[in-house]
Amino acid sequence: MSTPSRRDFVAHAGSCAAHLALAAVGLPLAARAAWARPLGTVVAREPFGTLERVADGVWALISTPLAGDRTTLCNGGLIAGRDGVLAVEGFFQPAGAQWLAARARELTGRYPTHVVLTHFHADHANGVAGYLADGAHPVVRATERTQALVRERNTPADPSREAALRDAVALSAAEPTRLDLGGRVVRLVPRDGHTPSDVSLELDDPDVVFTGDLVWNAMFPNYVDATPTRLARAVRALPRGRATVYVPGHGAVARAADVDRYVAMIEEVERGARAAHARGQTAAEGAAAFSLPASLGNWALFSPAFFERAFAAWYKEL
Repeated sequence: MSTPSRRDFVAHAGSCAAHLALAAVGLPLAARAAWARPLGTVVAREPFGTLERVADGVWALISTPLAGDRTTLCNGGLIAGRDGVLAVEGFFQPAGAQWLAARARELTGRYPTHVVLTHFHADHANGVAGYLADGAHPVVRATERTQALVRERNTPADPSREAALRDAVALSAAEPTRLDLGGRVVRLVPRDGHTPSDVSLELDDPDVVFTGDLVWNAMFPNYVDATPTRLARAVRALPRGRATVYVPGHGAVARAADVDRYVAMIEEVERGARAAHARGQTAAEGAAAFSLPASLGNWALFSPAFFERAFAAWYKEL
């Protein structure tokens, strides 16, 4: 298993990985502290992130890559039942998956028996082979579209990653897959919008949702592969109207109010993009004049180019 070089990393210029690389430059200390503020009980901490117990048998790995450690980059976590342990995400480097697998054994007595990739982006999928270290053989699950996009678009090519996906189980793209871990059922719900193939992981008891990159908490999202109308529809389908813990793709663990604020933010982006389009402005011109209202609070915006990327995604639909 190879560690990506800086050149490999930069090659992901359109991916969430590069989006987060820019985040490490010039972000105020207060914003960094908010990113890392735990909602649950921290059971492990590394330079690349913290593992928080957010419910009985459920842990969220909240990545904190702003200091430059690219081991994980995205959030993920563990869900444990009597008969199995599910690991969420493959992370950017195999070392991230290996680390989470080791924490699973410490916390539950076993390595992950299942792994789910929420979508194809490099920071969520490129390290999946780390789960196959030490002779482990978890069942990797992802939609067929996600598996194809990992193979087609994620670089550099990696035989160990290909081997990890060779026997992957395809999740339905039409209806939720029910995964029983023994006294704990996880629904793997097919969605799209951030990419052509996203998956959320949803539990009713305890009430926890892993959103993948459909939700970013207090951080402006990457629209590089987004279809904004579908993204909005998918995000609006996530809130449950009851106390729920949401583990976003990036940013701190969220509550319902955080998700509501995210919905309001992407609605504001839609209004701005539609208005600029109606005025005949280019995406760049419209984005240059756009700002989020103060009423939505602070959103980490690391470059005005991210507004332009969002407007460009809207313009493709308009």
